[in-house]
Amino acid sequence: MPSLCRACLTLFECGARCPACRSPRILSHPELYDLPIAHMDCDAFYASVEKRDNPDLRDRPVIVGGSTRGVVATCCYIARISGVRSAMPMFQALCLCPEAVVVPPRFDVYVEVSRAIRDMMAALTPRIEPLSLDEAFMDLSGTARLHGAPPALLMARLVQRMETELGVSGSIGLSHNKFLAKIASDLDKPRGFSVIGQAETPAFLAQQKVKVIWGVGTATQAALESAGIRTIPDLLRWDRRDLSARFGSMGERLWRLARGEDTRPVAPDRAVKSISKETTFSENTADPAILDGHLWRLAVQVADRAKARDMAGRTVTIKLKRADFSAITRRHALGDPTQSADRIYTEGRRLLDAAGPIGAVRLIGIGIADLGPGDQADRAGDLLDPDAARRRRAEAATDAIRARFGADAIIKGRALR
Repeated sequence: MPSLCRACLTLFECGARCPACRSPRILSHPELYDLPIAHMDCDAFYASVEKRDNPDLRDRPVIVGGSTRGVVATCCYIARISGVRSAMPMFQALCLCPEAVVVPPRFDVYVEVSRAIRDMMAALTPRIEPLSLDEAFMDLSGTARLHGAPPALLMARLVQRMETELGVSGSIGLSHNKFLAKIASDLDKPRGFSVIGQAETPAFLAQQKVKVIWGVGTATQAALESAGIRTIPDLLRWDRRDLSARFGSMGERLWRLARGEDTRPVAPDRAVKSISKETTFSENTADPAILDGHLWRLAVQVADRAKARDMAGRTVTIKLKRADFSAITRRHALGDPTQSADRIYTEGRRLLDAAGPIGAVRLIGIGIADLGPGDQADRAGDLLDPDAARRRRAEAATDAIRARFGADAIIKGRALR
């Protein structure tokens, strides 16, 4: 069976220890040399950077976040043993781990390290899709001939180089599509390397709950549970048309992912023409408060993706789908590009109000288009809204806490609707 020593990076046939260095850190898998899609996720990224820059913190529990009235942005794995988690109120975290060292976040340093990691990735393949400062997909198809090594070895070299040159570690997921690569990277953290091959995909998914699917959050889980769907096998028992009828586009997506099907390409920045997010309701709604809350949450996700890609959009678009499946789309061109959640939401809200009475809807979405470099974002300001600059500064100060998709570390009241 193809095997890789993660200590000295020797390739060999299966064995309990590396024949070259005798290390037991062995990765063996029948498809190890063939799987091209990788997901790299840094381990407790901000905390790792802080420990790197202050060796006195190396063996201590570290929490990155605000004061006792703030929340945890992230924490190291030592603190996690005590139960500390991202988005937890700081006072609660310190009750669980009173010996922890609380460090204020240094966003400029994290961005610098993130760019260095991105440069290392770019040396392996141009097909990189960043999700946030500390994670990205990579498509290594065809790189074996260029580098004289299979994708698995290239990824092992990457994380080894990250530790040696940057002092931060990462976990790798390797598979035949993005959906499974992302799942794999979470299976063995920190400093993990997990593989999900094509042959084992059905058996692996048969053991999983639906929450393993990327994008299935608390609300979607509740909607699925109301339909008796808690596990992947529950999904497999549903007819494709019935899932789509009940859950819309999410139903089609669930049907495919339950079977391990994901044809989405790894999309480098240059291929992206727009960034958008949408949600389909389990029940049609015309409630303005519910629509407003979802619009804000979607705007935050769009802004987070734009910032991770270092991009900004000049056009804001909203999408609504009525109960009869008829769609309404509205767009507005801004004076200058934006990547601010507050500004995307504000423009989206204006478009929603301008659409007038539309009755109950089954879907709402928001996005930005006409993309350009992120350094051109939000330069002009808003003379008609003197508080806009203050809100954007507040948003910049809390971006790290919401860096990962699905993390609600800091939320506005409207997001609770």
